Amino acid sequence: MATLAEQVQGERMARIALSMIAEPNDPATGHVLTRHGGVETLRLIESDDEVPGLARADALMWRERLTARVTPGLLDQMAQAERHGFGTLIPADKEWPAGLNNLGERAPYLLWTRGAASFLTTPLSDRATITGARAATPYGEHVAGELAMGLADEERVVVSGGAYGIEGAAHKSVLAASGQTIAVLTGGLDRPYPAGHSELLSRIGDVGLLVSELPPGAAPTRYRFLARNRLLAALSGLTVIPEASPRSGSMTTVIAARELGRGVGAVPGPVTSVASAGPNELIKQGFAVLVTQPSDVIALLDSNAPNRVVARSELGRDLGYRWPSSGAPGPSL
Repeated sequence: MATLAEQVQGERMARIALSMIAEPNDPATGHVLTRHGGVETLRLIESDDEVPGLARADALMWRERLTARVTPGLLDQMAQAERHGFGTLIPADKEWPAGLNNLGERAPYLLWTRGAASFLTTPLSDRATITGARAATPYGEHVAGELAMGLADEERVVVSGGAYGIEGAAHKSVLAASGQTIAVLTGGLDRPYPAGHSELLSRIGDVGLLVSELPPGAAPTRYRFLARNRLLAALSGLTVIPEASPRSGSMTTVIAARELGRGVGAVPGPVTSVASAGPNELIKQGFAVLVTQPSDVIALLDSNAPNRVVARSELGRDLGYRWPSSGAPGPSL
């Protein structure tokens, strides 16, 4: 019986297959893919050959985890995913955002897209990520909206995640200003999440850009939310946090941005507000620059002054953030 590697044609199809059998940000898959490409990675998954760079025990666990997802219906799932009409981007494509290459082995296997992929070709200094609390206060949503609208007026692209609260406020303000926005989703592009933002996300797909590293049909999970946040950081020259608790998942975006040496901005808020405790602490610890208006964000984008690269463990410790265990379950399709 032919192996999966023998049945796929070319690097794009191999990476589509990988997006269906491997979790995003899987260290072993990223390690092998970076060194050997998609087709050879698939071959190594199904073979008994030594996997260069992986200990024998690690290679065995990696193979067991992924081969469990190589089902007889996988090729049909791939064909069905293509029928949705979404675009795909791999590193060889001209629209592939160069900023993702800074993730190294943690880069996505490919991107699924709907909309203006040309937004990804702009310089990092033309893109800013705004993310934060889902349970945002009116103050936080107002500030997020003002910052996003100011960026749109200056023809900068606002990147966010489409969630309730801060992210939704940012997207809505950009659309109201007829600006450019990118929503990086946690599941398949055919499964808009949260459901209450289906109309908003559809609108972004029509006039902006929807992006996901997960294939059509994939459902959001907690791990995928955290993995997605590294893309929010890598796609922009600056990450801005208007509101978030110190233990919010949004802090993983800050951690990823600092690991990449990218800028971080934070909006100060009332000391009595839990939603402002995260940004206030970022400013206090010197991990973020205080921003209060769009001109502050634009100045940071244009400064081209990289932050000191900070290790995940260092930043997490200083903020009191406990990094969650990632695990690597198979995608839910």
